[in-house]
Amino acid sequence: MTFISLKMIIAAAQTIPKEDNTQQNMDDHCRLVELAALHKAQLIIFPELSLTGYERENAEKLSFVPDDPRLEPLKELAAKHHIIIIAGAPLKLTTDLYIGAFIIFPNNTTLLYTKQFLHDGEEINFIPGNVHNPQIILEDESFSLAICADLENTVHAENACKAKSTTYLASIFYSPNGIEGGLNKLQIYAKEHAFNVFMANYGGESYKFQSGGKSSFWSASGELKASLNVSGEGLLVATKAKKSWSVKAIETT
Repeated sequence: MTFISLKMIIAAAQTIPKEDNTQQNMDDHCRLVELAALHKAQLIIFPELSLTGYERENAEKLSFVPDDPRLEPLKELAAKHHIIIIAGAPLKLTTDLYIGAFIIFPNNTTLLYTKQFLHDGEEINFIPGNVHNPQIILEDESFSLAICADLENTVHAENACKAKSTTYLASIFYSPNGIEGGLNKLQIYAKEHAFNVFMANYGGESYKFQSGGKSSFWSASGELKASLNVSGEGLLVATKAKKSWSVKAIETT
């Protein structure tokens, strides 16, 4: 028998990455995981390449490997708070470099996701990958993960729908010029595919570009439930009770 709780709580973190300072970024992740755990979250997602900031030329130097010891603080928090943590980093697999995400479970299991579609220019430093594309199951919810340009290709969301995912988790770095288009596309996906959409973006500068913020949650009907500000760090906490979602925004800066 599978036990399904009466309430599910998930979170999206909007972060301000520090350039060439993975340790400070890790400290910020840990602080936000602790905050999410205080609100009893069972899953938290961070933006694209959250552990390093968005980097191209320095990605090789900053890259993580699957069993990277730098992930230990997140693994400890996942176990301590029984929370699934999704954090991004350049991912080195043998000789290939990907834009990746680590999916860290409370039982010390870690799965990988690799970005399937790249923005123009990213192909100079990264390769696209579609081998690592797990579906996350949490009680009666199933989650598909997307990283930034993935959502620009409609086939990606269509595949998540075919997999019968109930929530589309988008980990992105969008600038102010691109964020409105991204928001519109994600809202359309929620309506067309009848799944919730939860998006985490940066709230500060990375790669010498300002980010567009506005981390958001849409219900499966396409209703925007809540967004964070254009700039600044924060947390969105989404709670499902009796099959209905409510969302609150927590601004931390």
